Amino acid sequence: MTASTLFYIIIAIIIINFIKDKVLDALNAKHYNDTLPEDLKDVYDNTEYKKSQSYKATNYKFGIITSTFSLVLTLGFLLLDGFEYVDQIARGFSENPIIVALIFFGIIMIGSDILTTPFSYYSTFVIEEKYGFNKTTKKLFILDKIKGWLMMAILGGGILALIIWFYQITREHFWLYAWGLIAIFTLFMNMFYSKLIVPLFNKQTPLEAGSLRDNISKYAETVGFKLDKIFVIDGSKRSTKANAYFSGFGSEKRVTLYDTLINDLEENEIVAVLAHEVGHYKKKHIIFNLFSSIVLTGLTLYILSLFISNPMLSQAIGVDIPSFHIGLIAFGLLYSPISEITGLIMNLFSRKFEYQADDYAKNTYKPEPLITSLKKLSKNSLSNLTPHPAYVFMHYSHPTLLERIKNLRK
Repeated sequence: MTASTLFYIIIAIIIINFIKDKVLDALNAKHYNDTLPEDLKDVYDNTEYKKSQSYKATNYKFGIITSTFSLVLTLGFLLLDGFEYVDQIARGFSENPIIVALIFFGIIMIGSDILTTPFSYYSTFVIEEKYGFNKTTKKLFILDKIKGWLMMAILGGGILALIIWFYQITREHFWLYAWGLIAIFTLFMNMFYSKLIVPLFNKQTPLEAGSLRDNISKYAETVGFKLDKIFVIDGSKRSTKANAYFSGFGSEKRVTLYDTLINDLEENEIVAVLAHEVGHYKKKHIIFNLFSSIVLTGLTLYILSLFISNPMLSQAIGVDIPSFHIGLIAFGLLYSPISEITGLIMNLFSRKFEYQADDYAKNTYKPEPLITSLKKLSKNSLSNLTPHPAYVFMHYSHPTLLERIKNLRK
């Protein structure tokens, strides 16, 4: 196989992936105006349903524009030897492979982010604003961008530098050291993300004493679940959309509730949502997802180690001087069909786990408050209640609302 053949394979992968996504989006869009099933007719009144249809159609049209721009940008960069140009700029600063790689990825990442920021801005301050979701200020939007760049530079840059250093020292065995590094980092982030990273972007406060905390503690005791750390996050400073999540293990395990969730739901509904989250913990879903992520990372790094030394990878995307960082870009483009398949498999597991967590909540608490909470959350986020089955299969990590309600009422 020649470098030019590899180049055309990369182009084909990008275009086929784009077409596949657009076909799925179009199929899904055809269902936006479907009549709601009987079990879901109480989610929206007529005015709200029209609003949800309009919101979905607006995002669909905007998605076509953003994804087409991304496709044109990527293909243009490949066809016009953009990677070679950026690589030459990076090499003008240093001969050290680690510094060259960091400058190269810094230019690519920040350049890409700057080019797509107008789309992000429009989505936040026009679309989300129009439909009543946006609470983000322009100052907060800019600060989030700057913090994101700093996080990417410190964490992403640090990990990349170490991986390239491992490669220089050990060559074909670098993947083992890189795998160990990423596994430790993944475990650390799972344990301490809420404590170390979230405060950079949001304010977290312990849930104050009162009936809600008492009800949560009472439920936790009935299922033998020690839960001392219950926090409220100020999600309302960015959006009206609500959420809750579980993080950490052992003494570091905590539940985080968005303030919007507390405002939108009744106390028994919040307890039902937490019962679902406890179900994930009790059923070992968090450990499974963590272990699976680490295994998939190891598999990806091993496959990378088989090809990264081949200069054809760099030549395939128009770069004359072979290097680890250019090979990494080419490998990522070629590997995307495999990551699509692994993503599909993980989604299948995820949907199965959601049913199991719902069953746990149903059996240890009550099904009805969970059903009403799911309906309220769907209504408040103007969710699509009639998605196309193919779109669900390819993209959904959760079963549809209708499927979850049917399961809860069994």
